[in-house]
Amino acid sequence: MDMAALSNFLLEIFYALVGFLMISLSVYTFTNKDHKARIGTSIFWSILGIIFIAGPYIPANIVGILIIALGCLTVSKQVKMLPTKPLDGEFAKTQSGKLKNKVFLPPLVIAIVALGIAQFTSISGTAAIGIAAVIATIATLIITKANPKFILEDGARMIDSVGPVSILPQLLTALGSLFTAAGVGTVIANGISSFIPEGNLLIGVAAYCIGMAIFTMIMGNAFAAFAVITAGIGIPFVFAQGANPVVAGALALTAGYCGTLMSPMGANFNIMPAALLEIDDKNAIIKRQFPVAMTLLIAHIVLMYFLAF
Repeated sequence: MDMAALSNFLLEIFYALVGFLMISLSVYTFTNKDHKARIGTSIFWSILGIIFIAGPYIPANIVGILIIALGCLTVSKQVKMLPTKPLDGEFAKTQSGKLKNKVFLPPLVIAIVALGIAQFTSISGTAAIGIAAVIATIATLIITKANPKFILEDGARMIDSVGPVSILPQLLTALGSLFTAAGVGTVIANGISSFIPEGNLLIGVAAYCIGMAIFTMIMGNAFAAFAVITAGIGIPFVFAQGANPVVAGALALTAGYCGTLMSPMGANFNIMPAALLEIDDKNAIIKRQFPVAMTLLIAHIVLMYFLAF
């Protein structure tokens, strides 16, 4: 088995693990008699879990129908969180005193292991993150001496806290591919060419970076926006003027992430932390990040202008 095949195999395993976590959440929901929408919610997580586990083996049309069913359940407000289980404050205080700074070791394990695998092997970066997460989970159990059942319970609780927006990244990535296939980039290029002076590097660079940020705000995912905006703005107004593709492309992608910091569509980065931290204002994190994101966006324009040509 070559490294590409191994990476894909590992990714399927990790997707299946996430799917089983969703199935477990479905079971918890269905068996909770106090849940006001336990039928609809358990159906939602069961369908999504099945897609994650067996997606490659289910006909695409069937998967599409299942996704529409997920949307119908969400729109009809049949997907709700489990009743909140109060945390044991005394237990948390005791564990905090025991663990102290050891609590930061698992995140460091994820970063170090993922970087090491990606740097010194041919395994894909995505698969490397999955491997690192598994190793970090084992490290967490060793450090905390916790019962392994907590992995299932707290994992399901985290997914439940985020709710249906947990599938937003996958949907937005698919939407980006759809936009690219539909020729949205060409439409953007035709529209923007009417007011961008030909050969003006600064305006072209600014349009590329700002376009990436705005489209990422809409899509929630810079990868999804990159193909569309690069085809519509980057190629005709930046790369055609002699820009270094490596430098300009890298800066364009990270300029897109400035938009992620300012958008509720970036659910993984903005909505999920607010939900996990139980912040009443779901946009509180975005409000804090906005000034930083604007500063970074301006810095990207300056860097691309001076470094890419």
